[in-house]
Amino acid sequence: MATILVVEDEQAIRDLISVILRSAGHEIITASNGIEGIALFRSSPERFDLVLTDLKMPAMNGHQLIKLARETSAGARIMCMSGFTDEPIPAGIEFLQKPFPPAVLLGRVREMLKRPTNRS
Repeated sequence: MATILVVEDEQAIRDLISVILRSAGHEIITASNGIEGIALFRSSPERFDLVLTDLKMPAMNGHQLIKLARETSAGARIMCMSGFTDEPIPAGIEFLQKPFPPAVLLGRVREMLKRPTNRS
């Protein structure tokens, strides 16, 4: 299946998302904040089929991570998530509103993975 980078500062949510995605056969790499997440992504962007990031995090938020990830690999597949309805969504980025049921997460990830990527 796919290798997915999950960037989420709340451990319980990070663990739950990881369990759900692993149950579908995906390899999951996790980061507890944007700084960790972008370091992992930049170390080998070709490794990741999808980046799933929270938008509100301490140290480096999801908006900053997305900007840096796009600079590293313009065609990377990225989906953001947030529990805050007033959070602006970065242009061209898929959004998943928290909380979400496992079936919704799996369906959205499946859709994202079908999309072509233009890695540069």
